Amino acid sequence: MNLIFNKKLAQGYSSKSQIARVLTENWVKENSYCPCCGEIPLNEFENNRPVADFYCKKCNEEFELKSKSGKFSNTINDGAYSTMIERINSNQNPNFFFLTYSKILAVENFLIIPKQFFTTEIIVKRNPLSVTARRAGWVGCNIDISNVAEAGKVFLVKDSKLIDKKIVETSFNKTLFLREKSSESKGWILDLMTCVDLIEKETFSLEDVYKFEDKLRLKYPNNNFIKDKIRQQLQVLRDKGIIEFVSRGNYKKMKYGNI
Repeated sequence: MNLIFNKKLAQGYSSKSQIARVLTENWVKENSYCPCCGEIPLNEFENNRPVADFYCKKCNEEFELKSKSGKFSNTINDGAYSTMIERINSNQNPNFFFLTYSKILAVENFLIIPKQFFTTEIIVKRNPLSVTARRAGWVGCNIDISNVAEAGKVFLVKDSKLIDKKIVETSFNKTLFLREKSSESKGWILDLMTCVDLIEKETFSLEDVYKFEDKLRLKYPNNNFIKDKIRQQLQVLRDKGIIEFVSRGNYKKMKYGNI
């Protein structure tokens, strides 16, 4: 995988946004692969398709690309708020590629957030455009990936270093089971993933997770058995290899090296 953009493709363009789009889309087309099945190359959809930019002919996964110059951040600009919410609720969202690049036009970070991690909670509504704007009243959104569980941030390139392809595929496929879950069931699993991420220890106990009981009760006020639900979801994460069972009431977070 060559991390340097093909700068020759920028010739003839004056708009920075157009140059960025041409260079980043070409880089993904020429250098990336499907994180689900490993197929090379990815294929481009026709221009101006409203949902996705790339797809895999082998497994039919679809991908939307967002890119930015500069440091990696948790906030990513996206399109119309209402359209994004509609896509998420209809489960028509593609997987999400996010690419950051340096001043010398080289890839620094390239990750995928699988579509099963997209919830309305990570979509932040922006203020409407002013009455003097060309699209007065239009409401956009940002994607806040700080609210995405670590298992949902699968890097292909991190800090200008390539991640082993087998690790990428394993990481991507490990959470595909979430697509088969109901909205409520998926919500519980994602919330437990986030709680585990917030525990600042590699090995943690059931009591560590119980500390999030009040937070979860606020979100699920009709559930009178929060601790039972916590234990149930930890078992799901254990069975799916997201966490490792160490001993009775003790677990370990899985890392790339443990996959």
